[in-house]
Amino acid sequence: MKKILVVEDDTALNNGIVLSLSQNDFEFSKAYTIKQAKDYINKIDFDLIILDINLPDGSGLDLCKQIRQTLSVPIIFLTANDMEIDVVTGFELGGDDYITKPFSLSILRARVKSLLRRTEQLVKSKKYEYENFIFDFDNMSFHKGTEEIILSKTEQKLLKILVENKNNVLTRAILVDKIWTDGAEYVDENALSVTIRRLRNKLEDSPNKPKYIKTVYGVGYSWIEKPLEKDLV
Repeated sequence: MKKILVVEDDTALNNGIVLSLSQNDFEFSKAYTIKQAKDYINKIDFDLIILDINLPDGSGLDLCKQIRQTLSVPIIFLTANDMEIDVVTGFELGGDDYITKPFSLSILRARVKSLLRRTEQLVKSKKYEYENFIFDFDNMSFHKGTEEIILSKTEQKLLKILVENKNNVLTRAILVDKIWTDGAEYVDENALSVTIRRLRNKLEDSPNKPKYIKTVYGVGYSWIEKPLEKDLV
């Protein structure tokens, strides 16, 4: 059963969303504030989050940014803001879809089903295709165009984590924890930087001006499928 968190301070709309989707095999949690949403997220592994931007105790955009530091759960934004900059900001911070109010509940239902379906397909298939890249993690086969790329096990693990969380920034601490999970008490702080550099040398056309593996200074790294903040380098 799919678990969905609805974060919307309008009680009637929150209930309406749950009622509209309840005919499907979904299990719902309802939050009306950011604090309540965080409490749920810390306890439950959700398959989807429907997130209002304007909440009583803060912005859903900020909450999305925090979620993306550790989770790749699909997020659909709900908002009355239909300015292009608001939509772009929502996507740049890691949102997967954006619906402006007022909206049809049937449209929301279709978007939810579509996003969950895409997510399931991604989970089932460990083959990633983008532009001229084909990464087959099951068979440990990696190609850039017609060129086969040989990656070490560590490089494969790093690449897989990055593409699974594409367009989301992963902190150095999270990457180190996920890649070096052999129980070692100490990992050289340069190990991640070295692995990133090796991946760039193998994947990027211009490793010194990377297009795909971006650095967010002071934070971490991100695999990019579309342009994000202008200060990413």
